[in-house]
Amino acid sequence: MGVDVGTVRVGVAISDPHGILATPVTTLQRDSAGRDLDELAALVAERAAVEVVVGLPRTLQGTEGQAVTAARDYAAALTRRIGALPVVFVDERMTSVTANRVLAERGVNSRNRRQIVDQAAAVAILQTRLDALAADR
Repeated sequence: MGVDVGTVRVGVAISDPHGILATPVTTLQRDSAGRDLDELAALVAERAAVEVVVGLPRTLQGTEGQAVTAARDYAAALTRRIGALPVVFVDERMTSVTANRVLAERGVNSRNRRQIVDQAAAVAILQTRLDALAADR
């Protein structure tokens, strides 16, 4: 399962059973009470995920700032809810920018894009992981 952690929303994606293709699932609204984490943990269980891939939004120079710290904190909170299931990180520089561009090219207006860009970013994050795993085979 792929996760794009934002300050307002969390995009979620899942792969096919063979681990070849990532597809969007949903966008969760962040919540100070942690309901988004509970919903995500429920999705992990419901979809029988074997791994959660969280994007690390490093800077263009590859350094880690506040956004990376926030993503790592979110992953730690998720880990407390899902137990021993592996949580891995992938570099997600530019995934949201790329997702916005692709959606715009497909004619999705900016208002509708806001609702799905996080899912598209989660797809890119998960697809990066799937492609890396396939290259290692």
